[in-house]
Amino acid sequence: MPTLRLAIVGAGPAGIYAADILLREARGFDVSIDLFEQLPAPYGLVRYGVAPDHPRIKGIVNALRDVLDRGDIRIFGNVRFGEDITLDDLRKHYNAVVFSTGAIKDADLDIPGIDLDGSYGAADFVSWFDGHPDVPRTWPLTAESVAVIGNGNVALDVSRILAKHAEDLLPTEIPANVYEGLQASPVTDVHVFGRRGPAQVKFTPLELRELGELRDVDMVVYDEDFDHDEASKLAIQTNKQVTVIDRVLQQWRTREVGAASRRLHLHFYAKPLELLGDEDGKVRAIRYERTRPDGQGGVEGTGEVREVPIQALYRAVGYVGSPLPGVPFDERYGVIPNHEGQVLDADATPIPGVYATGWIKRGPVGLIGHTKSDAMETVQHLVTDQGSWWTPEDPSEAAIPALLRERGVEYTDLAGWHALDEHEMALGATEGRARIKVVPRDEMIDVSLRRSPAGSQA
Repeated sequence: MPTLRLAIVGAGPAGIYAADILLREARGFDVSIDLFEQLPAPYGLVRYGVAPDHPRIKGIVNALRDVLDRGDIRIFGNVRFGEDITLDDLRKHYNAVVFSTGAIKDADLDIPGIDLDGSYGAADFVSWFDGHPDVPRTWPLTAESVAVIGNGNVALDVSRILAKHAEDLLPTEIPANVYEGLQASPVTDVHVFGRRGPAQVKFTPLELRELGELRDVDMVVYDEDFDHDEASKLAIQTNKQVTVIDRVLQQWRTREVGAASRRLHLHFYAKPLELLGDEDGKVRAIRYERTRPDGQGGVEGTGEVREVPIQALYRAVGYVGSPLPGVPFDERYGVIPNHEGQVLDADATPIPGVYATGWIKRGPVGLIGHTKSDAMETVQHLVTDQGSWWTPEDPSEAAIPALLRERGVEYTDLAGWHALDEHEMALGATEGRARIKVVPRDEMIDVSLRRSPAGSQA
């Protein structure tokens, strides 16, 4: 029986789901799968893109762990595609490749002043508080009043972490440097701005409810934002998710505020116009225009301009993917051009043996669970495209470890991840926590390779 040697670049949920689906798929060939991950640890977005105070994420991690722990998928961590291993290398050793590298860069927000000192991308902040090894260890948390632009779940994550008291994050796996940074933050007010109304937000109800459970944080909403037009009323009546969101917001309207030491403000119908700076080039205020429903499901400007003093701003207006060496890329949409996962060349013709799945395939939309159906679509094409797979020169499983060793790549494997996993849990146990995440890349590698860590956890 023939064997499909498959490389998957990216060991987050998209890549792991694709591997699992393929192994379970009815087919007339054997399968051998290698996962390549640029970080020393797997799980991608689940480990480095989701706020640590989401207990339900543990269930996703457990499911991904179960897939990897079956032992029928190899993982090569700390391997950078385009540097440590190339597309030409993959062609020599595999029949096909699936790219599942996600989308981790912030989308641009084109307003005056966006480049002022104190203006940040949400993705960078998320990477910091999730302990990503490739971002700075410190974050400038010096602002008392902060703005967050966006009406999606990332905006809520950023707002919640900024407003939440640091000690309430100790039960999570946040690294010590993140806790120390948040503990020293002088923040009193977090303002969330969205240009549409409360019936058009992209929050999920669970994310929104979590905001209202923050200790010593007042939720501030404004009555002027709840004069619903007919389209909003219809959405509230007919869409269960919108109904729940409206119920939560209406409850917050009845709450007394003023006793908490911190406040989280939700500003709807607020279109950001510009950031204003002081004489030192630092953010001092956000200027926005009040909008109103346009009767067609959108909004239009009212001409009324307002200003809120702030000292920092986070844009959470979406993520975009990054190009990969030798792989087609659509700069406009930040994805690999494809048809249902089949990567396309400049003439929109499928490239034999090259596939994509996850956010690098369809853009950063949908929840993690949506990635399964996305991976299934890609895998189905991969299976039916058997006639156009690559014919590798050396498909042996021994070839890749030998190649990486020859190039001096300190790659980590599944056993190494188990060692790091156990080490992080042991660090947590000393402080009565489930886990304390190791941040420095070199320390992650040392623990994974069972060497004495070069540095100390912080």
